[in-house]
Amino acid sequence: MKKIILSISLAICIMGAIVVAYLIFFQSKKTISFNGDRAFADVGKQLSFGPRTSGSLAHQKFIEWLTAELEKSGWQSSIQQGEMMGNPVKNIIAHRGEQLPEIILVAHYDSRLFADNDSNTDNQSQPVPGANDGASGVAVLVELSRILPEDTIPIGLLFTDAEDNGRIQGWDWILGARYFVSNLKFHPKAVIVVDMIGDRDLNIYKELNSDPELTSQIWDVAKRLGFEEYFIDEPKYNIIDDHMPFVEAGIPAVDIIDIEYPYWHTTQDTADKTSPNSLSVVGETLLQWILMQNTDTFQNDN
Repeated sequence: MKKIILSISLAICIMGAIVVAYLIFFQSKKTISFNGDRAFADVGKQLSFGPRTSGSLAHQKFIEWLTAELEKSGWQSSIQQGEMMGNPVKNIIAHRGEQLPEIILVAHYDSRLFADNDSNTDNQSQPVPGANDGASGVAVLVELSRILPEDTIPIGLLFTDAEDNGRIQGWDWILGARYFVSNLKFHPKAVIVVDMIGDRDLNIYKELNSDPELTSQIWDVAKRLGFEEYFIDEPKYNIIDDHMPFVEAGIPAVDIIDIEYPYWHTTQDTADKTSPNSLSVVGETLLQWILMQNTDTFQNDN
C-alpha cells in the first residue's frame, strides 16, 4: 500500500512540475512585448551618426554600432561586401544558431545621397537624414533582435545597403538587396521588408507586388491586435523596394511600408517626424506573427 501511495505521490509531483513548467513557459511567451520607446531611441542613435550615405564616416559608425548591438543580443553578424553598378555595397547579415533562416526580416540602413524632394532648392544637394526612411525599419529589427526567443522558427536579419539612390546618375534602387539575392544559396520560406514605418501618422496599405498570402497573414495579426487603423486592409501601391529581388526569385516576400510620408527624400526626415507608437505597432505585429509560426507554416521549396 505504501508503494502505491508513494507512486501516486510521485506521479502527482511530476504532473505538478509539468504544469508549473508549462505555465512558466507560456507566461514568459505572453509577457514578451515590443518596446517602442527603446526602438525610438535607436532611431535617434542612428541619426546621431549623421546621414548614412555610402562611403561616409556615418555609414561606418552605423555598421560598428549595429554589429555591437546584435552581438549583445546573441546574434552572429557578418558584412557582405560587393559591388553593384560600380558602387560598393555592404549588407549586414545576422543569424542565431546553425540552422538556415526560414524567415528573413529586412530593413535598409543607408540614407539617400540627395534630398531632391525638398521644397527648398538649396537643400536638394544635401543628404537625407533618414529617420523614417531607413532608421525606423532598422530600429524595429534591432528591438526584435533583443526580444525574440531563441526557440522561434529560424530567423535571419538583413540590413541592406544602397537601397535609396534611384534616379541618381550612376545608381539605382535596391542595389544591396539585389546583390544579396544574386548570391543567395538557399530558399527562405518568407521575407518581410519594413521600410518607412515610423511615421507619426501611420497608414500602411497592402502593397501590390507583395505575396498575397503572406500579406494577409500579417494584416490578420495586426487586426487581432487592434491595429487595423494602421494596417489598412486595402491594396493601393506598386512599390519598388527591397522585397522585389526576392519576389523575382520566386520567394514569398512582403513590403510593409507607409509611402504616404510628406518628408520623403527631404532634409525634414528627422526623428521628430517618427513615433514610438508607430514603431510599436509594426514591431508588435511582427513579433506576434513570428511567435505564431512553426516549421510547417509555409510550403518548403528547398
